[in-house]
Amino acid sequence: MATWLDQRWEPALGAPGSRDRRGGIFHAYRPDELADRPISLPPPLGRRANQVERAIADLVAGPEIGALEGLARFLLRSEAIASSRIEGLQVSARQVALAELAEGEGLGRGGFTSTAQLVANNVTVLRAAASSLVEADVVSVDGIEDLHRALLPDEQLHGVRSAQNWIGGSAWNPLEADFVPPPARLVQGLMEDLTDYVDNATAGPLVHAALVHAQFETIHPFVDGNGRVGRALIHTVLTRRGLTQGSVLPVSLVLLTRSEDYIRGLAAFRHTGSPTSRAANDGLAAWVELFVEAASTAVDQARTFADQLRSLTSEWEERLSTARVERGVREKPRSGSGVARLLELLPGTPIMTTKTVQRLLGDISFPPARAALEELAEAGIVVRQQLDGRTTGYLATEVFDLLTIAERRLASTRWDTRESAPARPVPARPQRGRS
Repeated sequence: MATWLDQRWEPALGAPGSRDRRGGIFHAYRPDELADRPISLPPPLGRRANQVERAIADLVAGPEIGALEGLARFLLRSEAIASSRIEGLQVSARQVALAELAEGEGLGRGGFTSTAQLVANNVTVLRAAASSLVEADVVSVDGIEDLHRALLPDEQLHGVRSAQNWIGGSAWNPLEADFVPPPARLVQGLMEDLTDYVDNATAGPLVHAALVHAQFETIHPFVDGNGRVGRALIHTVLTRRGLTQGSVLPVSLVLLTRSEDYIRGLAAFRHTGSPTSRAANDGLAAWVELFVEAASTAVDQARTFADQLRSLTSEWEERLSTARVERGVREKPRSGSGVARLLELLPGTPIMTTKTVQRLLGDISFPPARAALEELAEAGIVVRQQLDGRTTGYLATEVFDLLTIAERRLASTRWDTRESAPARPVPARPQRGRS
């Protein structure tokens, strides 16, 4: 049964820099193991979870999936920044995209900072680590430790912890902490139980992800970086269950914004006594309901972004038609032409070079690839930017503006920055457009 364990804190009197030398009794939480815990949810909540899962499936199956994967990729840089110990979010999606392009195509530095390069490198590492965990035959404790190493490359203490940690209160002891996770001696066994549940749960994908995340955060198996790893595990579960692709759903950012509700939800999940008691079931339901509604909000925000992209691509088509008429050529480009195909790819790849076009289209030589990009530039759809002495980049700056607006909106407690300002550091509002 889940319970609070009385533990004694012995002060390290000789440790350098230890300011608070108090000792005493504190209470560490030992959760139920998850793999064998009976899961009982109120029928309306189960139906609501199924409804949101269908909404996610419809979103992922939609025509804007490539652009939504681009949104998820750029939002991932917030984790990359945290992993690099970089303060704030001053690195824009545009700068990270430029750095990624330069790295992928062997270009010199142009239009981005060394910080953007560092973040781009970390995004690449995080995507690779997350993909490895998703594609593994089974999720193991070692695999989660590998993800932790990728998220915190500079952390000295990798692997499950061998000492007590805690949340809140003093930095020197857990006597007045807000929450104390299980003692270190229990962590390995609880993590093995958790990975067993990741691979063998019979609950629906959203409930599965909700319980994995809450149990992981309750175990708090690492000295640092538990929040980042826990958020990555949400996407690991949803993708392994086939509900999402490429971390399309920004549910972890919604939970970050709803931080007070999030903390209350986790506290409710941490029941004491029998796992079949009413208190245990009520607490589990409270947490799952919060998670499901966060997923619903994430779907709504992703759809808003997709709708904005759809409007933007319609504007692009009008601009292109106007420019072509002015040049005295047919109003619409031939279906399957380089220009037509690029227009479809641009929302998901908002920065390109001629080499990018050749890689994406595969059957086009340098001259027509360059001509297609130049036609989009002359129509005002992309802008040219010199990347190094030899290479011109073509940027769909309006897509980056929409990415920034989406990120700012996801940080607003009312999901609209006109009603409430972003609740955490985000990039500055674009000069044009609403945020």
